[in-house]
Amino acid sequence: MSFFVAYHPSYIHSVPSTHRFPMEKYGLIYQQLQYEGILDEKEFLKPDIIDTKIVRRIHTEEYLNKLLNLDCSPREQRVSGFEHTPDLINRELRIMEGTRLCAESVKNGGIALNIAGGTHHAFTDRGEGFCLLNDQAIAAQWLLDQQLFKRILIVDLDVHQGNGTAEIFRNKPEVFTFSMHGGANYPMHKEESDKDIHLETFLDDKSYLEILRRELSLVLESFDPDFIFYQCGVDILESDKLGKLKVSQSGIRSRDEFVLNHAKNQNIPIVCSMGGGYSKDVRDIVNAHMHVFRLASQLFSK
Repeated sequence: MSFFVAYHPSYIHSVPSTHRFPMEKYGLIYQQLQYEGILDEKEFLKPDIIDTKIVRRIHTEEYLNKLLNLDCSPREQRVSGFEHTPDLINRELRIMEGTRLCAESVKNGGIALNIAGGTHHAFTDRGEGFCLLNDQAIAAQWLLDQQLFKRILIVDLDVHQGNGTAEIFRNKPEVFTFSMHGGANYPMHKEESDKDIHLETFLDDKSYLEILRRELSLVLESFDPDFIFYQCGVDILESDKLGKLKVSQSGIRSRDEFVLNHAKNQNIPIVCSMGGGYSKDVRDIVNAHMHVFRLASQLFSK
């Protein structure tokens, strides 16, 4: 099988009760995958706590030690979006291992999806926007350190710019950062990715998909990646409270289909992290996320 999914109960159960929504989507996606017969419980990858040596390849010693010792100031905790607890930090370390484990699982080809992750607002030396550590950056650096791949593309289609990822890989030509996001959305101060696409507010399916296909195709052709990380946030959905776009469920499916089909057709290993989603009805969030899992199963389980 060349289709893998990582999940651990701590993805939701270690989050403070005040932040359970929309974090509850992780458990619901896990249940839905089993309900639809896409995976059995025993088939999921079950990440442990990541080796902090791997994390230190991306995040500074000072910052990581502050997290591990619960030494971040009240202000730093507010900016990160969470009140820090031992369970919360262990959850973050497990999510990091989930994405790294996904990357290791597809080193010979295929697709792996972490039900959590996509923590693209975490910088080398700080967290913000509900992101403490940067899972795709950590996994990408691990692949480079293992000399498994040479040209890694991070495709970030969350409605918010992957500012932390952009900062981390600013001077790393082996990693190309592509972020397509709301120009008037968080963060107000944006970092410089290798390629940034700033979208106008209230963009619909047709315009969104035209821009994506044109701009990402140019990057795929010029950079010619041998590995792809895909941050497939669903906060571009028209029902999202924070998104400010008008992309439908069908539009999200078409978006995911474009990215996954390219990876499949070019035999490029791909790892997906779920990213954001803040619609009022959690069913809309779960349904939007499920598109990428269904497509992955259809394309890569054959």
